[in-house]
Amino acid sequence: MTRRERVLRALSFEETDRPPMDLGGMLSSSISCFAYPSLVKALGLPPRRPRVHDTYQMLAMSDLDVLDALDCDVVSVFGYGNWNVTSAFDQPGRWRPYDFNGRLVAEVLNPESFEVLEDGTIVQPALKAQMPPDAYVFDAEHGGQPIDLSADIPKPDLATVKSNLEAGLLTSKQVDELAELCRCAREASDRAILFQGPMAQLSLMAHGGIGIFPLLCLTEPEFVAALHEMAIQYDIQQLERLLPSVCPYIDVYLSAADDWGSQNQLLAAPHVYEQLFMPYFRKYNDAVHTIAPEMKTQFHCCGAVFDILDLIIESGFDILNPVQWPAGGHSYQEWKNKCRKRIALWGGGINAQETLARGTVAAIEREVTDVVRCLKKDGGYVFNSIHNILAEIPGEKVVAMYRAARACS
Repeated sequence: MTRRERVLRALSFEETDRPPMDLGGMLSSSISCFAYPSLVKALGLPPRRPRVHDTYQMLAMSDLDVLDALDCDVVSVFGYGNWNVTSAFDQPGRWRPYDFNGRLVAEVLNPESFEVLEDGTIVQPALKAQMPPDAYVFDAEHGGQPIDLSADIPKPDLATVKSNLEAGLLTSKQVDELAELCRCAREASDRAILFQGPMAQLSLMAHGGIGIFPLLCLTEPEFVAALHEMAIQYDIQQLERLLPSVCPYIDVYLSAADDWGSQNQLLAAPHVYEQLFMPYFRKYNDAVHTIAPEMKTQFHCCGAVFDILDLIIESGFDILNPVQWPAGGHSYQEWKNKCRKRIALWGGGINAQETLARGTVAAIEREVTDVVRCLKKDGGYVFNSIHNILAEIPGEKVVAMYRAARACS
């Protein structure tokens, strides 16, 4: 069984020799660049400069020898703007040194995108984000989404939205470049290829932010429906341009990312998802499966989303990530019972906020063993932590987590 076969069999609810595993296949299954050197050392591998491909979350691109040492089964292709990077093979010409004001000797795609203030804060003006000297990620004031409850609920201008959607359509040259990158990734690796690039542009965090847009969904649902109908039409145009060229080379397509849960509850009512999101996600996933019937679509959705799992499944997604079962008071067994043979689960392998962060190596091994044995039953499971491995996590804990998962054959 090749690594790719292992992943695809699991996603089709078939038996595998062991649970397939991922580190860094997407931007929510990765590891902080500040934690990455400790992982490399714990694996006994030569030190190297982490390649920081996501400079907002500050994530390290997984090196092939790290994936080999952890026995992971997935590589990534990131097709955003001028990113066009992959973990499937080296791209030495793309990466340039940057030391984050002496905090981390690393490599990035564009060192010129950073500025350093007098107090040591690093700024990315294009993202309107900053990383203070004691922080490990970039952020913006109010998360970039200020809320003024004394004002009217702001509405996006549909003409402006339409113009932005049109401007975001890939050119023939961009499609060719992405197809070539995917082809090379396919030829370079026997691992499953997870593609993260253009996706359905529907989100509770769009158009004013997560504090505002759900209110607009409640007060002006007809407007939101018109907005989403327009967006999904352009998103499907994007699929029709891109997928025929890349589908022979990729296995999993991240078709949407939209966080619907907090630590304790949903951020919007289930009927909002059902009426204003589900029909449009369904159109998008149907379009993917029409163009590329063998391709699996993945939905990234954080938080306490147990109460909309049925609706997510009805939206046509094949895979859900990050499986944040500690949020909302439901167990991983309840998640598995709800999703069994209906949607594959990608992640959820350990309580990252408690056990991984504060537990001993022995506690990590126990929890991973219990969780993985449950979630892998009847197929439909790929192992990963709940979301990214944070900066403070020692490499020994990460190694223990993956070794425990691999042992659950």
